Amino acid sequence: VQLVESGGGLAQPGGSLRLSCVASGFTFSSFAMGWFRQVPGKEREFVATINWGGGSIYYSNSVKGRFTISRDNAKNTLYLQMNSLRPEDTALYYCARARTAGSTSSRGQYNSWGQGTQVTVSS
Repeated sequence: VQLVESGGGLAQPGGSLRLSCVASGFTFSSFAMGWFRQVPGKEREFVATINWGGGSIYYSNSVKGRFTISRDNAKNTLYLQMNSLRPEDTALYYCARARTAGSTSSRGQYNSWGQGTQVTVSS
């Protein structure tokens, strides 16, 4: 299993970024996927999840209405469109594969993780 994130960088408050996660080594379309984020000294927190087919999606309250998770099973790729960025969105963002096909916000239900991509929101 390999998950490779990209798309992070520096954005101004109110700006946008789009993260991508390319998956390999497993049948991407059979598993739910998620995005998590972590800042130094804090636990990794749930951001968004999407089930195998994209029909079941959940967000954390802190990003709801600003972030959009999506997937392209033909390209084995997971996305996170981040709009209206805030300084508190600054974190290392991780892509993760769930243990099952159903979407879940529980970190313990994810068993494969990428290396992360840094997002910094600052003026």
